[in-house]
Amino acid sequence: MFVLVNLKAYPCDSIAVATAARDVADDAGVRIAVAPQAADLARVADTGVETWAQHVSPIDHGSHTGSTRPATVADAGAVGTLINHSERRLTLADIDRAREVAADNGLETIVCANNPAQAGAAAALGPDAVAVEPPTLIGGDVSVASADPDIVTDAVTAVTQVDDSVDVFCGAGVSTGSDVAAAADLGASGVLLASGVAKADDPSAALTDLVSKI
Repeated sequence: MFVLVNLKAYPCDSIAVATAARDVADDAGVRIAVAPQAADLARVADTGVETWAQHVSPIDHGSHTGSTRPATVADAGAVGTLINHSERRLTLADIDRAREVAADNGLETIVCANNPAQAGAAAALGPDAVAVEPPTLIGGDVSVASADPDIVTDAVTAVTQVDDSVDVFCGAGVSTGSDVAAAADLGASGVLLASGVAKADDPSAALTDLVSKI
């Protein structure tokens, strides 16, 4: 089970969260990664935690002010990137190009989708994984695996029918070990979460609980 903690732009101590994630991952033998803001990528990577970018732009060198170049993300120490998060939507063509350029630079890719139909379409682009995250549940207290488990099982089916080598993750409202266990029971091989750790008073305790039932 893969746990990816997206720090978004929350007012948290990214280094403290990264250090906690590294230690809990080592102690539990579970794969945990942290996705900080772009400016913090190198500092977070220096902690030794698996580091992911929150977004990359579908570009290489050129006149692209304000963009996030995949090669630069990789140079900073990231090993993967989210693409098309519900808070950073891209066109289908840009999703495809961002995945391609990211892969060319050795980055793993997770393409986010709102629903099972989008998850199946995303799988056709050849990412390493697709994450289904209903926008209405993001940032809430109820996980998608509890609120609407059919979204997870239908996404697994949709993705598998297109390309069974693509992993399926789920997110939105995930915050406890029970949420992670429920996601696994529904066929997901990973979870995405944010506020459950980034806003926690004790990130280490929150992470420990998250992986307690894996």
